[in-house]
Amino acid sequence: MNRPIRVLVAKVGLDGHDRGAKVIATALRDAGMEVIYTGLRQTPEMVVNAALQEDVDAIGVSILSGAHMTVFPKIIALMKEKNMNDVLLTGGGIIPAEDMEALTAMGVGQLFAPGTTTHDIAHYIADWVKANRSF
Repeated sequence: MNRPIRVLVAKVGLDGHDRGAKVIATALRDAGMEVIYTGLRQTPEMVVNAALQEDVDAIGVSILSGAHMTVFPKIIALMKEKNMNDVLLTGGGIIPAEDMEALTAMGVGQLFAPGTTTHDIAHYIADWVKANRSF
Protein backbone atom coordinates (compact mmCIF):
# COMPACT_ATOMS: atom_id res chain seq x y z
CA MET A 1 0.00 0.00 0.00
CA ASN A 2 1.51 3.31 -1.06
CA ARG A 3 -0.58 5.58 1.12
CA PRO A 4 -1.99 5.43 4.62
CA ILE A 5 -5.40 3.93 5.18
CA ARG A 6 -7.98 6.73 5.05
CA VAL A 7 -10.90 6.55 7.50
CA LEU A 8 -13.85 8.91 7.82
CA VAL A 9 -15.20 9.05 11.39
CA ALA A 10 -18.73 10.42 11.70
CA LYS A 11 -21.46 11.19 14.20
CA VAL A 12 -24.86 10.87 12.52
CA GLY A 13 -28.13 12.38 13.71
CA LEU A 14 -28.86 14.37 16.82
CA ASP A 15 -26.51 12.44 19.08
CA GLY A 16 -24.26 15.11 20.61
CA HIS A 17 -21.84 12.83 22.46
CA ASP A 18 -18.62 12.79 20.49
CA ARG A 19 -15.96 11.92 23.05
CA GLY A 20 -15.82 8.29 21.90
CA ALA A 21 -15.58 9.27 18.24
CA LYS A 22 -12.70 11.62 19.05
CA VAL A 23 -10.92 8.89 21.03
CA ILE A 24 -11.28 6.50 18.08
CA ALA A 25 -10.12 9.15 15.59
CA THR A 26 -7.00 9.81 17.69
CA ALA A 27 -6.29 6.08 18.12
CA LEU A 28 -6.58 5.45 14.38
CA ARG A 29 -4.22 8.37 13.69
CA ASP A 30 -1.80 6.92 16.24
CA ALA A 31 -2.03 3.61 14.34
CA GLY A 32 -0.82 5.39 11.19
CA MET A 33 -4.15 5.99 9.50
CA GLU A 34 -5.30 9.25 7.98
CA VAL A 35 -8.53 10.28 9.71
CA ILE A 36 -11.20 12.71 8.57
CA TYR A 37 -13.58 13.58 11.41
CA THR A 38 -16.84 15.11 10.18
CA GLY A 39 -18.05 16.43 13.51
CA LEU A 40 -21.53 16.24 15.00
CA ARG A 41 -25.00 16.06 13.48
CA GLN A 42 -24.19 14.63 10.08
CA THR A 43 -26.81 13.11 7.80
CA PRO A 44 -26.19 9.78 6.04
CA GLU A 45 -25.98 11.74 2.76
CA MET A 46 -23.33 14.08 4.20
CA VAL A 47 -21.29 11.13 5.43
CA VAL A 48 -21.36 9.26 2.12
CA ASN A 49 -20.63 12.39 0.09
CA ALA A 50 -17.67 13.25 2.35
CA ALA A 51 -16.39 9.68 2.07
CA LEU A 52 -16.54 9.91 -1.73
CA GLN A 53 -14.82 13.28 -1.82
CA GLU A 54 -12.08 12.14 0.56
CA ASP A 55 -11.58 8.79 -1.23
CA VAL A 56 -11.67 6.86 2.04
CA ASP A 57 -11.09 3.17 2.59
CA ALA A 58 -13.46 2.99 5.55
CA ILE A 59 -16.30 4.85 7.24
CA GLY A 60 -16.66 4.58 10.99
CA VAL A 61 -19.92 5.74 12.53
CA SER A 62 -20.25 6.35 16.25
CA ILE A 63 -23.86 6.13 17.39
CA LEU A 64 -25.28 6.26 20.89
CA SER A 65 -28.76 7.58 20.11
CA GLY A 66 -30.50 4.29 19.37
CA ALA A 67 -31.02 5.20 15.70
CA HIS A 68 -28.56 2.57 14.43
CA MET A 69 -31.26 0.53 12.66
CA THR A 70 -32.14 3.64 10.61
CA VAL A 71 -28.70 5.20 10.14
CA PHE A 72 -26.62 2.19 9.07
CA PRO A 73 -29.12 0.83 6.50
CA LYS A 74 -29.44 4.32 4.98
CA ILE A 75 -25.66 4.72 4.73
CA ILE A 76 -25.19 1.24 3.24
CA ALA A 77 -27.93 1.94 0.66
CA LEU A 78 -26.30 5.24 -0.33
CA MET A 79 -22.91 3.53 -0.58
CA LYS A 80 -24.37 0.88 -2.89
CA GLU A 81 -26.02 3.60 -5.00
CA LYS A 82 -22.63 5.26 -5.45
CA ASN A 83 -20.82 1.95 -6.15
CA MET A 84 -18.74 2.20 -3.00
CA ASN A 85 -18.55 -1.58 -2.82
CA ASP A 86 -14.94 -1.66 -1.65
CA VAL A 87 -15.37 0.79 1.24
CA LEU A 88 -15.83 -0.62 4.73
CA LEU A 89 -18.75 0.65 6.80
CA THR A 90 -18.08 -0.05 10.46
CA GLY A 91 -18.89 1.65 13.72
CA GLY A 92 -19.79 1.32 17.30
CA GLY A 93 -21.77 2.53 20.23
CA ILE A 94 -24.78 1.33 22.14
CA ILE A 95 -26.06 -1.36 19.75
CA PRO A 96 -27.73 -4.56 21.01
CA ALA A 97 -26.12 -7.82 19.81
CA GLU A 98 -29.20 -8.85 17.80
CA ASP A 99 -29.16 -5.52 15.97
CA MET A 100 -25.44 -5.93 15.27
CA GLU A 101 -26.20 -9.30 13.67
CA ALA A 102 -28.99 -7.82 11.53
CA LEU A 103 -26.77 -4.94 10.39
CA THR A 104 -23.94 -7.33 9.53
CA ALA A 105 -26.38 -9.33 7.41
CA MET A 106 -27.17 -6.09 5.51
CA GLY A 107 -23.51 -5.57 4.67
CA VAL A 108 -22.24 -3.48 7.57
CA GLY A 109 -18.82 -4.54 8.81
CA GLN A 110 -18.01 -5.47 12.38
CA LEU A 111 -19.60 -3.21 14.98
CA PHE A 112 -17.91 -2.47 18.28
CA ALA A 113 -19.48 -2.21 21.72
CA PRO A 114 -18.24 0.11 24.47
CA GLY A 115 -15.11 -1.33 26.06
CA THR A 116 -13.58 -2.60 22.82
CA THR A 117 -9.91 -1.68 22.71
CA THR A 118 -8.85 0.90 20.16
CA HIS A 119 -6.10 -1.53 19.12
CA ASP A 120 -8.74 -4.12 18.14
CA ILE A 121 -10.65 -1.54 16.09
CA ALA A 122 -7.53 -0.29 14.28
CA HIS A 123 -6.41 -3.88 13.62
CA TYR A 124 -9.83 -4.84 12.20
CA ILE A 125 -9.89 -1.84 9.84
CA ALA A 126 -6.31 -2.44 8.66
CA ASP A 127 -6.97 -6.14 8.04
CA TRP A 128 -10.22 -5.44 6.17
CA VAL A 129 -8.61 -2.81 3.96
CA LYS A 130 -5.67 -5.07 3.10
CA ALA A 131 -8.06 -7.89 2.18
CA ASN A 132 -10.65 -5.84 0.26
CA ARG A 133 -9.02 -2.76 -1.29
CA SER A 134 -6.54 -2.71 -4.15
CA PHE A 135 -4.00 0.07 -4.54
